[in-house]
Amino acid sequence: MILRVRKSTLAGTIAVPGSKSHTIRGVVAALQSCNKCILRAPLDSEDTRSALDAARLFGAQVAEFPDRWEIGGMGGKLQKPAGVVNMNNSGTGLRMLTALAAMQDFPVTFDGDESLRTRLMTGLFSSLEALGAKVESADGHCPFTVCGPVRGGCAEVEGKTSQFLTSLLFALPAAEKSSTLTLDYLFEQPYAGISARWLSELGIDYTMQEDMLKWEIPGGQSFPAFDKVIPADFSTACFALAAGALCGNGVDILNLDFSDAQGDKKVFDFYEEMGAVISRKAGCCTVSGGAKLHPVTLDLNSTPDALPIISATAALIPGETRLVNVAQARNKETDRIAAMTEELTKMGADITELPDGMVIRGGTLHPATVDSRNDHRIAMALAVAGMCLDGETVIEHAEGIPVSYPGFISDFKALGANFS
Repeated sequence: MILRVRKSTLAGTIAVPGSKSHTIRGVVAALQSCNKCILRAPLDSEDTRSALDAARLFGAQVAEFPDRWEIGGMGGKLQKPAGVVNMNNSGTGLRMLTALAAMQDFPVTFDGDESLRTRLMTGLFSSLEALGAKVESADGHCPFTVCGPVRGGCAEVEGKTSQFLTSLLFALPAAEKSSTLTLDYLFEQPYAGISARWLSELGIDYTMQEDMLKWEIPGGQSFPAFDKVIPADFSTACFALAAGALCGNGVDILNLDFSDAQGDKKVFDFYEEMGAVISRKAGCCTVSGGAKLHPVTLDLNSTPDALPIISATAALIPGETRLVNVAQARNKETDRIAAMTEELTKMGADITELPDGMVIRGGTLHPATVDSRNDHRIAMALAVAGMCLDGETVIEHAEGIPVSYPGFISDFKALGANFS
């Protein structure tokens, strides 16, 4: 898909859809429960649907309604799928369901699309093997086969992505024995915080060090049934936030809960640091247009998914912005540091690529034809940049947008975006 973007002024109200992170955790938690679970206002996107379809392959009874998903609990006892479990582009779903599959006494083979096949899995494989699982993999990527059962024990966990830890946190409470997980470091700590909150709300027993580098998880636990409203997605809200600050004339963003554990709520603080005028109140956050933004230095270690939209914003701001301590952005759907450097350079930005970030000297962007590499966050970030420029920006391979935000184009057009 090619998305054509022309200069736009946005105004009005936008309702942020549910969190991808919460929705996928809800699907996995439901598989661990013995009784029916309800996810209200789930995000219905390509990534979350990959997790839901996988739940069906594992034998779960799933009923879909306009406002909720109902998932029959399986008590963690999955059925052997008839074939390969294809997770398409869902990295979170792949990691979490791999650990759950490793709890079973039969082999499960996972695969994904071209992008998912680049996501290295060896960190998770090592932990699962230390806990008793067997993994067959040619090169540490999809496709691979995992077979358990994991019964608990001690394992070291690689901290380059929080998804490895999260997958084990949702699987090991049901193990036969207690488990101890240790890490040397942990990127993306707020995502582990989301997982910890899920466990606490479900009454799952665990202890963790304050720095999240050691976890004790008693075995033999059962997940209860639950009926949970999925919070709105702060990662998705970042695009409305940036557009409202850059080319808005008053944008109201609905459904945000700043008490939620999502790390990307910090991006609102980042934009205020850059000079955006933001008013927060219960159920609504208003971004006032017209404020002059200025360059800053930002540590994005806890908010790596925000790198594409913040780098696009920085490229529009005169002066030097530094985005640092976010090496894990290279290990997402694409190498987002390299991709945003290349595409924003096509648009006129002056960027120095760092091993763990970017130095962006902005303020001179012009329209161009750019390639989003089928990465949803890169496509949406480039679209926001294009709305600020005279002329037409052409974004190639934008079909990845529905991975996290199926309504992006229609929602932004309703605000006044000139998309075609």
